[in-house]
Amino acid sequence: MKYVVILLFFLSSLYSKSSDFSLIINKPFNDELLDITQDYDREISAVGFSRNYVAKSSFQSTTYSDPFSYLHSLSSKNGLQISLIKVNNSAEISINKTTNLSKVSDAVALVKTPTNGYIVGGNTLDGSLLILKLDSNANIIYQRVFGTKNYDKMSNIILLKDGGILAIASSNTSRSKDDNIFESGLGLNDIYLTKYSTDGTKLWSKKYGTQYDDKAIDAVEADDGSIVVVGLTRHENKKELTLMRITKNGDKIWLKQYKSETSITPYKIIKLKSDDFLVSLSQQNELHKEQIRLMKLDLQSNIIIDKTIDTTYSNALKDIKEFSDGKLIAVGYVKDAYNTDALVMILNNKLSLLSQEHYGEENFDMFNAVTILHNSQVAVAGIHTNNTSQESNMWIAKLNRDGTMAQKSTKAVNSYDALVKLFKKEINANQISIKEDLSIDFIDKRLFFEVSKFKLTAMQKIFLDNFSKKLIPFLNASKNYIKSFEINGHTSSEWAGVSFGDNYLNNEKLSMNRAYSTLSHLFKKQPKNIQIWLSKILVGSGFSYSKKVMLNENEDKEKSRRVSFKIVLQ
Repeated sequence: MKYVVILLFFLSSLYSKSSDFSLIINKPFNDELLDITQDYDREISAVGFSRNYVAKSSFQSTTYSDPFSYLHSLSSKNGLQISLIKVNNSAEISINKTTNLSKVSDAVALVKTPTNGYIVGGNTLDGSLLILKLDSNANIIYQRVFGTKNYDKMSNIILLKDGGILAIASSNTSRSKDDNIFESGLGLNDIYLTKYSTDGTKLWSKKYGTQYDDKAIDAVEADDGSIVVVGLTRHENKKELTLMRITKNGDKIWLKQYKSETSITPYKIIKLKSDDFLVSLSQQNELHKEQIRLMKLDLQSNIIIDKTIDTTYSNALKDIKEFSDGKLIAVGYVKDAYNTDALVMILNNKLSLLSQEHYGEENFDMFNAVTILHNSQVAVAGIHTNNTSQESNMWIAKLNRDGTMAQKSTKAVNSYDALVKLFKKEINANQISIKEDLSIDFIDKRLFFEVSKFKLTAMQKIFLDNFSKKLIPFLNASKNYIKSFEINGHTSSEWAGVSFGDNYLNNEKLSMNRAYSTLSHLFKKQPKNIQIWLSKILVGSGFSYSKKVMLNENEDKEKSRRVSFKIVLQ
């Protein structure tokens, strides 16, 4: 992928001293984080699952009459565990706790309670459904086992405004007379919803669906207490979207199927501040690659926006959150034939792509969940697999609201505020922009490069001189915690009359020349003592067109021909 060089540098720094707010928790066997939230003390809590297997002693002679009894004996001390990881603002772990889930064969969903505790949803060893309520230290308060006499599968759980819990599951058609309302199903497989009260009392269980094979995926509560449910219907070798709205008592208001020429996979539904709803889907293109599709609809199932984000790779968005200004941040994965990376996308309220970032190594990496923090940064949780292992590890990271990696040092916040204050005039004049990851971009069109040019113009030199008179003293005053100062060259993607390979290489050379022209001009203007110090932290590099500027999903070629700067803290 085009981000590989950058990403390898990023992930290689995870195991050394790094200023990036990224934390890998490596436990025995496969681990995964499914949900993340900010606690009342402003620290970040992530919850997920790990597995722990220990061989039984050869001297143990217990005989079991059925496999389920044997599995239960194994999981009483080992097997699936819920993991609670809590980290502070310096990306240091303050709580790392596991709780054995003796009856659980597969745990799929976690939510945070208003009392700082957790609700866990999953499947049991005997094929039933399970809900556990935990306190803030992951101690079990209660557990509820429920379901039909046939095979049931949990998809998600959500916390309702009245404190109740809605379990979102699927159930095979039942033929048992002991199942009451489950005596006959609607189809081969049905949507199966169950509501519990705050104290764990079951209030109702109901089935829904079509005559075909239906599966529940996710749900969200509307302001009036009704619930919008997202499902997947399999019909004629295709996967189609099914949406349903029910009352707080589980009575169906409407159910609607959305036909499609290609197979669709729904992942998430959220309620927007406009009181509309947003569904994240993926659908296959003609090359059988997953493409992101977003649908915005109202409470009456009317589609307001239906948008597909076409990309070169297969990708999907597993979680989405809305900022207070209506912009959206979404996380998931992007994959090609060789590896899978974690994906971050920033979208506007029209669902147009503003920017995206990929994070990962040459293996399997994915973000499962995102939460917006009090300062408009975001925390993400998911899976990281390093190059020397086939086992997945838990991954927590903090990002800026533009999707770039945040820095864990508290000095980063101070540096950002100081830079914004120092360059207030240039920012107000729309000459530069400064991001919270301490990157600086020239945005005045007079500071862009002309096509195929890398030598500085008179205007660029004048601005660089004034710019460096402010920036270099700032860097020098902060040198005790500055790791490097990057000057990066960029190009647009154009280069007529050449092959793809020559296009990339020509632009790579051009971007490096632009970085060198800028670096050398800035460097030569400094006295010798400053040059000696700068030589230890200056890094010049070319990004070719890998970070071209996009405007309404189209490349802004003029703005792409630029240089950018970044301060990296220790």
